[in-house]
Order: sequence, then structure tokens, then C-alpha cells
Amino acid sequence: MLEGIIIKGIGGFYYVKTTKGIIESRARGLFREDNLKPLVGDKVKIRINEEDNSGYIVEIHERKTQLLRPPVANVTNAIIIMSVKSPNINTWLLDKFLLMAEYEGLQTLICLNKCDLDNKKAMDLKNIYEKAGYDVIITSAKSHMGIDKLKEALFNNITVFAGPSGVGKSTLLNMVSPKFKLETGDISSKNKRGRHTTRHVELLEIDKNSFVLDTPGFSSLNLDFIEDERQVRHYFKEINKYGDECNFLSCLHDKEPNCSIKDYVNKGIISQERYKNYLLLLDEIRNIRRY
Repeated sequence: MLEGIIIKGIGGFYYVKTTKGIIESRARGLFREDNLKPLVGDKVKIRINEEDNSGYIVEIHERKTQLLRPPVANVTNAIIIMSVKSPNINTWLLDKFLLMAEYEGLQTLICLNKCDLDNKKAMDLKNIYEKAGYDVIITSAKSHMGIDKLKEALFNNITVFAGPSGVGKSTLLNMVSPKFKLETGDISSKNKRGRHTTRHVELLEIDKNSFVLDTPGFSSLNLDFIEDERQVRHYFKEINKYGDECNFLSCLHDKEPNCSIKDYVNKGIISQERYKNYLLLLDEIRNIRRY
């Protein structure tokens, strides 16, 4: 049997990268009985059909991580791409991506792209999110700014590129490795949103131990994987850091009195916008749980 990693899955076929090349494979029926579906990023064992050199997946190794959307396994690194302008940045959506990455336990890097359109805005956002505890890089495909730092972040990781359409994910990946030749799209002049250019989830090889997933663009994330609203406070780094100073251990930093988080917001130690997004996400999860 051969071992490999699934780099793409389309229509029931899984393309497994092995030492003997990429093998088109099917999955054994037993996986369906176990309610287990192979995912891009899965490390697997396959049996080769000598007649046509096709493969049969017979074993899926235990997953280190698993994301729901995009459906991928064994991701170790998340790079969240947001454009400063064209389209304008949506920090609520950024914080939603960050919440998901924290939930999955991924190391996370924020990439603020198209800084050539508004460098001041990029620097202001960088300060906010570095203060919150995140690594941030500023990039521009036009000036090549930050591309070397982006390459360093991808080394020796399976990285998911996340972010809404039109922020420049495919353009940045083409700059990291021109061999990708990913299709890029323009911003619609009517609604200022990006056109979707990535049609399926695919793991792209940068080198032997470095892969990146360019995922279909999307502008919203369902948070129904969070079972309890109290979890949200743990997924905001700065709120988790200062929350123990509240008078009540159960404090959600919402309507409770003598809340240290509100004091830190008023003092400017915690960003007003981050706190506002925290409350919005808290309400969203409450509404999900209500139904």
C-alpha cells in the first residue's frame, strides 16, 4: 500500500499525492458506514489497482484538526486575508474568522492586503489587532510589499487561506508561487464585492512539507458549532486575558456590573470595535441556541 495526502476531491474522486505521483482514488464503502468522509488534507493509505493504476483509499489516519467550512483536515495554520479597500474591510467578519480559528486551535496570521489603497487604514488596523495579541502583516500585490513575510508564514505548514471574495487571496498565492496560476477576479463595479474565482477546495504544494489551501470565497460563517455563548469570551484573546479581573467568574462582559472588560474598553486598552464585534457575535450565538 502507498501512503499519501489528499490534495483534491471532486465528484467522489480523491486525488492523493504519493511518492509515485498523484493517484486518482475512490473511497471504500466502509467509511460511509462509519459516517466518515475523506477530506482534503487527510493523510491516507491507498491500494493500487494494477489494471488502470487507480487507487482505493483503505485507511484514513487520525486527524490533528478538522474544519467545517471549508471542509479540510490537518490544517496547522490559518492566514486570514482581508483587503483594506476594494472591498472595504469588514472587521465583524474578520473577528468571526478569528473566532473560528481560535476554536480550532490554529496558529493565526492576519494579512491586510491592498495597503497601497489606504496605508494609514492598514497601519491603524495592524495596531488594533497586534494589541489584541495577533501577528499581522501588511501586503500589496502591486508593490510586492510583505510577500516575503507571507512566504515565511507558509513554510512547513498546511495553511488555509481564508477570507471573503475579492480580497486578493488568489493573487497573493500566485505571487508566493507563480506555478499555481490561479484565476483571479475583478471587483464588481455594481456591488463592490469580489467575484468567486476558486471553485473547489484544493491543497496546493509549495514544497515537500508546505501546502496551502485556496478555498472558495465566502462572506459569512455559520457559528452553530459553538455550543455555549460563554465560550465566545475565551476566543477573543484580549477579553480572555483580562476577563479574570471581573467581580463575577461567570461574567460575559455584556450587561453585568463591575466588569473589568468594559473598563479596559473605556481606557482604550481594548478596541471599541473589537468589543462591539464581540457583543454582536455573542448575540448571534444566543439567537442560534434559541432556535
